[in-house]
Amino acid sequence: MDYITIRQLSKKLGGRALNSIYTDVEEGRLPKPVKFGGKLLWRKDLVDAAVLKLANGQGADWPAAAVQAQ
Repeated sequence: MDYITIRQLSKKLGGRALNSIYTDVEEGRLPKPVKFGGKLLWRKDLVDAAVLKLANGQGADWPAAAVQAQ
């Protein structure tokens, strides 16, 4: 299982602002992070699934492999 930091998540989402990421988490668009030590980490597979769901919900019709390659 792979984990990513908020900076990596921001980069994966095209440079999305950190505050916007936390808003997306609060509103259920992105999965909640887990805390390891002093760091918040996101499961990469759950992030990929959330991005795929959002994209397909907007009519993008992305295959899962395209999301995971980012």
